[in-house]
Amino acid sequence: MAYDAHDDGRRDFHFLYGRWHVAHRRLAARGVGCTDWDEFSGAAFCQGLMGGLCNVDENDLGDHGQGLTFRSFDVERRRWSIYWVNGASGALEPPVHGRFENGVGRFEGDDTCAGRAVKVRFLWEVLAPGEARWTQAFSYDGGGAWEVNWIMDFTR
Repeated sequence: MAYDAHDDGRRDFHFLYGRWHVAHRRLAARGVGCTDWDEFSGAAFCQGLMGGLCNVDENDLGDHGQGLTFRSFDVERRRWSIYWVNGASGALEPPVHGRFENGVGRFEGDDTCAGRAVKVRFLWEVLAPGEARWTQAFSYDGGGAWEVNWIMDFTR
């Protein structure tokens, strides 16, 4: 089946283009049953590249550093790959892959956290015009249970 470039998924992240204020809630410690959250403010700027096939955003996390997200759309598979660059180390983290369905973007992959293998899940939701949410969760048991460890609320 052939898809028109306007509806194949490459425009899924167009809502994110531009400047944002970001309210962060990040779990103080991951994978240990912690219930304490660090809350802080930041900013983000996202821009599209290559006609929407890629986009990049720079995240200013205030006193918590910086990071960069690079997203690439695979036209044949109709899926996104999302990579995070850690601002402290410059390391490119392993990607998560997925797509938007019914207005929610779900992206999963494998990584490690403090030496433990984890499954990683990103969820993207557009809450209203000028409002979006990104949620990160880790599973330490192969996807049976998920611990939400970072929530970013974006507002214009």
